[in-house]
Amino acid sequence: MTATGVQSAIADLRALLGDRLSTSEAVRDHHAHDESWHPPHRPDAVAFPASDAEVAAVVRACAAHRVPVVAYGTGTALEGAGIPERGGVVVDLQHLDRILRVSAADLDATVQARVTRDQLNAHVRDLGLFFPVDPGADASLGGMAATRASGTTAVRYGTMRENVLGLTVVLADGRIVRTSRRARKSAAGYDLTRLFVGSEGTLGIITEVTLRLAGVPEAVAAAVCSFDTLAGAVNTVIQTIQLGVPVARVELLDDVQVDAVNRFSGLAHPVRDTLFLEFHGSATGVREDAELVQQIAAEHGGGSFAWAEGHEARQRLWAARHDVAYANKALRPGCGLWATDVCVPISRLADCILETKRDLQASFLTAPIVGHVGDGNFHLCFLVRRDDPREVAEAERLHERLVARALAMDGTCSGEHGIGTGKMRFLEAEHGEGVDVMRAVKRALDPLGIMNPGKVFHS
Repeated sequence: MTATGVQSAIADLRALLGDRLSTSEAVRDHHAHDESWHPPHRPDAVAFPASDAEVAAVVRACAAHRVPVVAYGTGTALEGAGIPERGGVVVDLQHLDRILRVSAADLDATVQARVTRDQLNAHVRDLGLFFPVDPGADASLGGMAATRASGTTAVRYGTMRENVLGLTVVLADGRIVRTSRRARKSAAGYDLTRLFVGSEGTLGIITEVTLRLAGVPEAVAAAVCSFDTLAGAVNTVIQTIQLGVPVARVELLDDVQVDAVNRFSGLAHPVRDTLFLEFHGSATGVREDAELVQQIAAEHGGGSFAWAEGHEARQRLWAARHDVAYANKALRPGCGLWATDVCVPISRLADCILETKRDLQASFLTAPIVGHVGDGNFHLCFLVRRDDPREVAEAERLHERLVARALAMDGTCSGEHGIGTGKMRFLEAEHGEGVDVMRAVKRALDPLGIMNPGKVFHS
């Protein structure tokens, strides 16, 4: 990319989009960062296309001048996937926000990329349906597909990998491709849908997503259970999963995280290692599942379940869980929040969490633990003063140990945050020769290297 190329691309895009192409400092600054710890980088311009055809035209103009292209949804990524590391043009998809089709009979929907999960759920609620993947943030569904997001309900309903049926994608040369039809299974050719799910905008820009929907369950019950030990809480989860109890959500909060949540959300849970649980199904099934998990918890030092009775109480409980980032920031005002995650096989979960907790107890940093432990996934939230080299170095040391531990247990360096820029150095340790295959795919689909360069792996 050259300065002349950038200016030529901007001139072409202004002719195409008019005032929907911005070079103002305020707009560029807004698109220079996401929710991650990683430093911002300002793009040269921000485009606001209003159709697939316009997205394709923007990409073609950038390709003609070899200018980087970075897609932007809601800016909630946590590993720097949305940061324009090398400048160029950010493609803000805010105008691609329509729900195109809902089929209650087929339990699916097609939406434009900027539709959010809350927007879709509000639209289908009266049909007795919902979209189950819940990453916490009201993220765009295109962005969730691009980062292979999951969240609190993945233990029951799966991740975006299982819930995306098809995509419309603009490729690096401006072609618009549809990755699959709506059939629930197919053996026709390569699985292009799975190729783009999790590609973080490095292979193309997702403009439409076809998604599975689920029926709203007859009965829902949520509960909180505190434990004498962290091991007891984690082993309760492991035994619950191994027995096949179909919990809808099972979230672990260590004592530090519970304290932060209590303070921020006005709750009064005992400041102990705690599980938040939710059960879906028939009234009888929910009662039986809850009774079984209560028995398991009691065997591992868990107290009585405190039930969140009614819809409003459940909403308050899960809102508190989803607000942990803000709760954690409030523990150390003025600090940056470095959120990271790993995922391990469920049989190694207790080992991984307990060893991590020992590291944290021996450290001077504050880092609450919270996780979607039903599928072996948990997070650390380091609270770090960016201007203190000692704190930054300690966070980096603990982070390296966390990821190395997960990989040694045949886990992954990123359960749901993606790779972005933050975890590129761990990808080769996890995938080895597989990274060369990824590079070959990248070169085949993006030979000029313009699609979100500097992400996932070094080109």
